[in-house]
Amino acid sequence: MGDTSKIGIIICDRYRTCAGGKCFRALRAREGAFSAYHGVEVELVGFTSCGGCPGGAIEYAGEEMVKNGATVIHLATGLLVGYPPCPSIDYFSRFMEARYKVRVIVGTHPIPEKYRLIHGKLGTWSEPCWKVLLEPTLADEATRKAYD
Repeated sequence: MGDTSKIGIIICDRYRTCAGGKCFRALRAREGAFSAYHGVEVELVGFTSCGGCPGGAIEYAGEEMVKNGATVIHLATGLLVGYPPCPSIDYFSRFMEARYKVRVIVGTHPIPEKYRLIHGKLGTWSEPCWKVLLEPTLADEATRKAYD
């Protein structure tokens, strides 16, 4: 293996009590957005919530993660699948990339199939912008079902 990728994960504050099980499982298995790290060693240097709407901790969390060596920050899948999905997810990405010169990836673990189905029925992700945001976390049906 080559260099170690140091990453941070920011979750939606609605899930602030989340222990990170699906994210850590996906990181170990290199599934969902973590499939980008196949064959790469990864060190998690931060895990926290956004601080609640409208993302009060994004500035502080991003800064701390970068100080701890993060070169990539993942905005957790919960920001995509929540009811409703985070309306600030694009802004968070652009802000941290501009302010901290860090790569931001939307998503962590694969989207569970039950969330894909309900958001499909609701039309939540019908706008074209969602296609790009969802792509790293869609995976195949069997993988999505395994995360239900």
